[in-house]
Amino acid sequence: MSKEFEIAREFEVDATPEQVWDAFTNTTGGWLWPSEPPEPRVGGKGAMGSTVTAWDPPHRYSNRIEDAEGIAEQTLNQLDYTIEPRDEGRRAWVRYVHSGILVDDWDNQYDAANRHTDFYLHTLREYLAHFAPRPAAFATFDGPEASKAADALVAVGRALGVGEDVAAGTRVRVSGPDEFDAVVDFRSAYFIGLRTDRGLTRVFGRNHWGYPVGISLHDFTPGADIKECEAAWQDWLNGVFSQS
Repeated sequence: MSKEFEIAREFEVDATPEQVWDAFTNTTGGWLWPSEPPEPRVGGKGAMGSTVTAWDPPHRYSNRIEDAEGIAEQTLNQLDYTIEPRDEGRRAWVRYVHSGILVDDWDNQYDAANRHTDFYLHTLREYLAHFAPRPAAFATFDGPEASKAADALVAVGRALGVGEDVAAGTRVRVSGPDEFDAVVDFRSAYFIGLRTDRGLTRVFGRNHWGYPVGISLHDFTPGADIKECEAAWQDWLNGVFSQS
């Protein structure tokens, strides 16, 4: 049954309104995934084939899409970003609203979107604090079918050396495709975030909603070979579940 939804968040961040605006409109690969910058006008083309419905840089941007191809669970999707200066423009207050209509499995889809929102916006703040305005090489991929299991993220966390008892803010030696030092910038039963001097590694426990575990890489190293990194991480993730 179709049903409307709205997910709203407000927060302050140690970045200028212009930096936040750039992250929402131009450098989305640094915290979400790469998308073409919107056409800078009301009525212009926005991300994923949407239409720009508000354009007032660096204060307000909205886009809207109906019957989005590739989003089978929705008939309407709308994103609204409001940015206001704080501390004479040295910081910014942000209001983010994601709304629309979900047409299938409403409770499960809403829970997934709601929890992903917190993780993505946390990643935005990590990007703004540590890496902006550097461009990111980006990769994202899923684990094998076995990573849909109820304990899949637990298994991935333990393999990384970031078990359920590891709190956000902890410095750890990570056992991924190779060993490296990282700060655990986010840790919950649903997601794991790792930050290094090189970039951000995001682990998504989508097994909670019936999908495979996913990993996204945001690499800010100039000239980074993201395909090589992706292949190494994919092999590692498959290996956690004993599949090549």
